[in-house]
Formats: sequence, structure tokens, C-alpha cells
Amino acid sequence: MKKLLALLFTASVLIVLAACGTSENEDASNEEGNQETTSITVGATSVPHAEVLEKAAPILKEEGIELKVEAYQEYTFLNEDLNNGTLDANYFQHIPYFEQQKEEFDFDIVNLGGIHIEPMGIYSKNINNIDDIPEGTTFIMSRNVPDHGRILALLEKEGLIKIDENVDKQSATVDDIVENPLNLEFDASIDPGFLPEFYEREKDAILAINTNYALEAGLVPTEDALILEGSESPYVNIIAARSEDENNEALAKLVEVLRSDEIQEFIEEEYNGSVVPVSE
Repeated sequence: MKKLLALLFTASVLIVLAACGTSENEDASNEEGNQETTSITVGATSVPHAEVLEKAAPILKEEGIELKVEAYQEYTFLNEDLNNGTLDANYFQHIPYFEQQKEEFDFDIVNLGGIHIEPMGIYSKNINNIDDIPEGTTFIMSRNVPDHGRILALLEKEGLIKIDENVDKQSATVDDIVENPLNLEFDASIDPGFLPEFYEREKDAILAINTNYALEAGLVPTEDALILEGSESPYVNIIAARSEDENNEALAKLVEVLRSDEIQEFIEEEYNGSVVPVSE
């Protein structure tokens, strides 16, 4: 009987030890399999920025980064929300606008890198060719001053106006126009988000519309624009972050993924030339 009890005790100990060993191995395996996840929140305007970020999210997840995309309809709050810590980064603006915002509001933010260019387009509901623009036509553009030089340079390139040669084209305003053979009437008081609405309402006007708003309105810039900016544009859309996060590894990985072949090919195919990816 004593031998039997000893054998039963020994067997019980072995079973317990085996169970503990299995549990410890499983825990170790689970610990090895569970990659630490870093979460980042990026604010963006809906088209194309938020769409591009959503495409990048699964790739980042494989790298242990959870990307939360906050889509904004009103872009004017994006830098403020970045500066105050509501967002970890934003993706919506080109470099001249970014620089102007930093100077005007003293935002402590940095440019982490360019992702794409959205060529500026000139549109009209009823005018189908720049040669058919009547004298005295109203030209509508946004009240966003950093875009004015960009827009006026497009008009000058097509011979519709001439800008004072002593003025930096990038910072030119309507006041710097020295020749206006068609006597175009300029209206620069419109919020950018309302430009597609004015396109439908002011059918005999010509308008400069940012590509993101043109796409949202169902316009195809490469087909519908009377004039479309070329890919050599310096107005690159960037990822911006707070200065304290300039070397943040998760945000650096975000830029890397957005510049990857997979995302660049997505941009080219999805927007058919209306959004142009950059890799530097």
C-alpha cells in the first residue's frame, strides 16, 4: 500500500509540474507574440489625405503602430489642434501655408516630410477653353493668401495676366498684376471649401479650386480643368508634427510608409494624375 501511495504521489507531482511547464511556455510564447503597439492620431482633410492614411493604416499595424485618422471638414483647425496636443500629426497642407501658419500663430510645429502634390486647377462651368474667356470675366479664388501667388503664376503662364517682375511670384497678390488684357475682375474672398459651390452657382466665372475640394465635388482635374498646375510645383503636401516629436519613431515610420511603393502606386492609380506622389 505504501508503495502504491508513493507512486500515486510521484505521478501527481509530475502532472502538476508538467502543467506548470506548459503554462509557463504558453505565457512566454504569448509574451513573444504580443508586439507592443504604439498609437498615433493624425488629423487630415477628407480627400485625398484621410483616404491615403486609411490605406496606410494596415501596413503600419504590421509595424506595431495603430493609426487613428481624424478627418476634418474645416482645415483651419488642424494646425491649432496639432499645436495644442489634440493630434500627434496632421496631413493636409503645403509648405507655403505651413510656413505662413507658423509665422502668424507662432505654432511650434515642424515639417516631417513631403508626401504628394495636389496640382492647382482653374475651372469654369460654362467656359470650355481659355481662349473663350470673355473680357471682364470674374475670376474667383480662395481667401487663402499663401495660394494667391501660386494661382496668379498659373494665369501668367497662360498669358492672361502679367505680374510685376520685381515681385517674388510665390508671394504675389492681385495688387502685383501690371497687365490684365481681359480686364478680369478678381474676387479673393471665398473660403476654399465653398469654391465648388461657387463653381455651380457662378457658371460664367472662372475659379481656382484646390484639388482636394475639386475631387470632393466630383471634378476630375486632369479632364475638367481649363488650366492645371504641373508636377514641378513647389507646393508639396507634408506631414507636420510638434517640434518635440521631430524624432518620434512612429511618426518617422508613418512618413516612410506614405512614401513606400505601395502607397505611391495607390495614389497614382486612385487619383489618376490629379494627385502626384513624391518620395523626397
